[in-house]
Amino acid sequence: MSRLFRPALALGALCFLPLPSPSQQRSSVNQKTASADASRCSETPGGRRLRFVCPVPEMVFEDSDDISMSPPARIELQLPQGTPLRIAIDQRTRVRHVGEPVMGHVVESVYAFDQPVIPAGSIVTGHVTEVVPVSKVFLVRAYASGDFSPVRQYRVTFDRLILRTGEMLEIDTTVSTGSAEVVHLVTKGTNQGDEQREHKSVAVRAVDAAGQEVKDGVHQAGVTAHHAADEIRNRGRWQRVKQYLANQSPYRRQYITVGTRFNAVLNEDLDFGSGSRTREELTALGSVPPVNTVLHARLLLEVSSATATRGSAVVAELTEPLYSADHKLILPADSRLIGRVLEARPARHLRRSGELRVIFELIELPGGALQSVQGTLEGIEVDRAAHMKLDDEGGAHGSNGKTRYLSTGAAVAMAAIAAHPDVERGSVDTGGDPAVRAGSGASGFGLAGTLIGLAAKSNLVSIVFSAYGASASIYANFLSRGHDVVLPKNAPLEIGLGTTHPGNRKH
Repeated sequence: MSRLFRPALALGALCFLPLPSPSQQRSSVNQKTASADASRCSETPGGRRLRFVCPVPEMVFEDSDDISMSPPARIELQLPQGTPLRIAIDQRTRVRHVGEPVMGHVVESVYAFDQPVIPAGSIVTGHVTEVVPVSKVFLVRAYASGDFSPVRQYRVTFDRLILRTGEMLEIDTTVSTGSAEVVHLVTKGTNQGDEQREHKSVAVRAVDAAGQEVKDGVHQAGVTAHHAADEIRNRGRWQRVKQYLANQSPYRRQYITVGTRFNAVLNEDLDFGSGSRTREELTALGSVPPVNTVLHARLLLEVSSATATRGSAVVAELTEPLYSADHKLILPADSRLIGRVLEARPARHLRRSGELRVIFELIELPGGALQSVQGTLEGIEVDRAAHMKLDDEGGAHGSNGKTRYLSTGAAVAMAAIAAHPDVERGSVDTGGDPAVRAGSGASGFGLAGTLIGLAAKSNLVSIVFSAYGASASIYANFLSRGHDVVLPKNAPLEIGLGTTHPGNRKH
């Protein structure tokens, strides 16, 4: 057994085999040869790449079999290449040049079959690998908006993982673009009573998870670490407020802020040793999940309202195992949910945003065995900049936001005020009211426009700035193309089973 795998974690994922033919299954049942079953499993590696669980209790055991006397099934605890680690930054990092150190923690526990081999709260370190220069086109656009230090694209990598046990692992990862402000969107059912879902923060959901009776002691520790990590991230809120205020300046430094989240995908397999499970502990494996069960998963491929069509495939993978009420494993963490797109409508002009509705119809066990289910999207974590919301029926819609009316109204009002000659207001200052000049400049070019407007002391400059600001606001908020709905790859999902939303019945 690997030195990284503690004895307390010795109960792990089951060995996998290719799916036997029906004749082989019948022969195995009729012969009832436990030694033959054990030999078929004893030399088979585990991990997520092989596709069938051996033994399947319904195929191997009859009522007369003494399951308690059967030898335990050996398992291999491996994370294959392509497994993502969801990481949140703990320290603000300056984006200036290659090599700047980056430090964060794992937000969600990573499971191998049914064991949290990388608990939430594990520390990761890395560095900035590339700072991309701003293109000339984008630079001109930024200058036209009064932004003289536009945001530069950057790339980071994480190369060291420190587990809660103190073990240090060297890792090789490919890291996605960071999300500075992640929001957790959930549906709110129309039914009353226990079936109604409420909006919950990440910290509250972590506390709820810690109270579930189906979690063993190891998983309880992982959830506690997750909650503690969220507290650390929440302490960075004031830092993000200060960063927002700094972003209003025409000249500013760029940072990777506290709480920014990344998906770091493993480029190589990680081996955490092996363990075993008794046959009795696996008697519920592959059974039908209870009604109103919520599964935690990640999306394997991006789905966008701009490109998806009705019937397009949607595939997700469980990130947490599912247990029965009596602590028996029902679904391992690498089971897949297969579904399709019910409705897809791309974004259009006049700020008409896209729409996307998906449904999950099958659960695929690690060996390929399928179960029919009825699953809908109940929650997702996305970047706030995605401008997305979920309706009561599990559909995703682009959101324009109500602030567009306020901001556009203010810009138009400022243009109207600046257009009035000063003599109509009884003023003898042909340069215009300083407050009007400042507001007009801010409407068109932000803080830089305010400074230019005050320095110019010209009512004509105020009219031009305010007219530009009003026109840009009207176009951006009411005439331009709306937001497409994008469910990004590796996005954390919550999928509700056993409940059909009213809007999905007609399909």
